[in-house]
Amino acid sequence: MKFYIDLFFIFFKIGAFTLGGGYAMLPLIEAEIVTKHKWISPKEFLDLTAMAQAAPGILAVNMAIFVGYKLRSFLGAAVATLGAVLPSFVIILLIALFFHNFRENPIVERIFKGIRPAVVALIAVPVFRLSRSAGITWKTFWIVPLCALAVWWAKISPVYVVLAAGIGGYVCCRKGEK
Repeated sequence: MKFYIDLFFIFFKIGAFTLGGGYAMLPLIEAEIVTKHKWISPKEFLDLTAMAQAAPGILAVNMAIFVGYKLRSFLGAAVATLGAVLPSFVIILLIALFFHNFRENPIVERIFKGIRPAVVALIAVPVFRLSRSAGITWKTFWIVPLCALAVWWAKISPVYVVLAAGIGGYVCCRKGEK
């Protein structure tokens, strides 16, 4: 029972105090689940992150589901997901109730303008950490900006980019095995 309470509060704390969505939560989830508690390995974390990104839905919720399921099957997934979702649900509910009172407040606008750059930095951190775990080298580094440009500049759907990268990885690895 203690494990489920710990799991719930880890994801509750991350969900309550992280701005910027799922990508900003990744380093916190990694710090708690991989580094502090050592419940899963860095490689397993990378694999779960890839699955969470590939699955439809919100990245943070998908991570909670996959981590919880990996640790304690269905009940673990349910507990972790509830922990991750509950803070956002309560906050959104409170904002919906009181937003009209402060939406035009210049202080609130300035606060959000200050938070935005910090959120970008929080999103950048897991990118660098995951690139190390994914084994990106100087030989394969070119794939990252190429994929980013394909999505951003050429307006190619991320679905096609991921499919092409998967096929390319399969072909390259298969070729390397021979």
